[in-house]
Amino acid sequence: MENAGCAPARPPSRYGCWNLFFALTSTVAFLLDLGTDLWMAARYMQAGHYLWGALVLGTLGLSSLAMQLLSWAWYQSDPPLPPERRRDGVSNAGLALLHVLQLGYLYRCLHALKEGWRECRSEAASETKHGYAAFLSHDISMLRLFETFLESAPQLTLVLYVILSTNKVEISQGLGICTSFLCIAWSLLDYHKSLRDFLRDKQKLSFISSTLFFLWSLLLVCPRILVLALFAAFFQFYIAVHFLCVWTAMLLWVWCQGTNFMESRAWEWLYRAGVAVILYFCWFNVAPGKTCCRSTIYHGFIFLDSAILALSWFCVGDSYQLPVLLTALPCYVLGLVVKCTYYKWFHPTMQAKFQAEDEVAYDEVDHRNEEDVVFRQGPVPPSLVNRRMYTLSKNFYVDSPDGPSQANGALMRLPP
Repeated sequence: MENAGCAPARPPSRYGCWNLFFALTSTVAFLLDLGTDLWMAARYMQAGHYLWGALVLGTLGLSSLAMQLLSWAWYQSDPPLPPERRRDGVSNAGLALLHVLQLGYLYRCLHALKEGWRECRSEAASETKHGYAAFLSHDISMLRLFETFLESAPQLTLVLYVILSTNKVEISQGLGICTSFLCIAWSLLDYHKSLRDFLRDKQKLSFISSTLFFLWSLLLVCPRILVLALFAAFFQFYIAVHFLCVWTAMLLWVWCQGTNFMESRAWEWLYRAGVAVILYFCWFNVAPGKTCCRSTIYHGFIFLDSAILALSWFCVGDSYQLPVLLTALPCYVLGLVVKCTYYKWFHPTMQAKFQAEDEVAYDEVDHRNEEDVVFRQGPVPPSLVNRRMYTLSKNFYVDSPDGPSQANGALMRLPP
């Protein structure tokens, strides 16, 4: 396999207008989602469903707390930025206050928008300024993924539970459910694309590859959430027990794989706890090496778990809800078929099969490692590299001649 230092060169990526547009759209969507959650909780409370309202607020608060803690930990682990990249007018104490007030993530979004606007306007910007907004957007992408599965997925399960329990559905609810499913699948695709875009010597996702990735993500997440909602509709207490048991199993699974994503052990356990929640709903790769065996074990476990939940519901459920169940499990199987098709014929490494036969059996780890990312283009200034977006690329390359790297945070790499 080609060494990292010998791979084709790629300069720091320029933050374009499309990137700025999607960043703005994501920020607006985050604010709208926050307003919708508060409105939904208030509506449940007014209708006398205090538990439902409390669950909405609870998932919202838990998601926000986890995002603020991770965001703060990443700020603290980052090395000092060059003068031209330092945060404008915000001291460390100010950042701490923003995170205490649960505004740290929103500040990241606004800061990335500001830097992105500067890059888009400054066509003659120096190479040292290229890619800084992209650097900021990578952390936002990861935080957004955690927000999706700590807040959006549980709330979507709750909405489906409410519909199944009351046998009533409004048009707005139906549209909201469809939009939520699409947004969850999109967040997975966006994060996956962000990962690959940050790897210097990896093929980019084509339109067909992106479509298939989005499709199998949708087909695997939707049945899982539907089955959980069906089970919760008749076993309200046991769904909580089920979550704790499966979440604990997934936490142990992540721990056994020896993740070292965060700088301190305490922050690492927070990261592992968040990943365990993601694994409760869908596959998330966290360890280096070939993933076929781990993926097979995981999907087999989730399929068996979902089948047991479905069978439990079938014993006591209403027959008119049977089509939901008959749709869910076959969709999961179809999702596995599409996923296998993607990795067999449409994975970006398959497009480079004749250059790298040994990459076929590998899957991106869902965070990055130092060895795989170095921006080189002759004697250009060093580029800012987001360590958190390539820690798991150790899955691909264990050895690298590029020299020592930092334990966490951003890295300044000097081209030779």
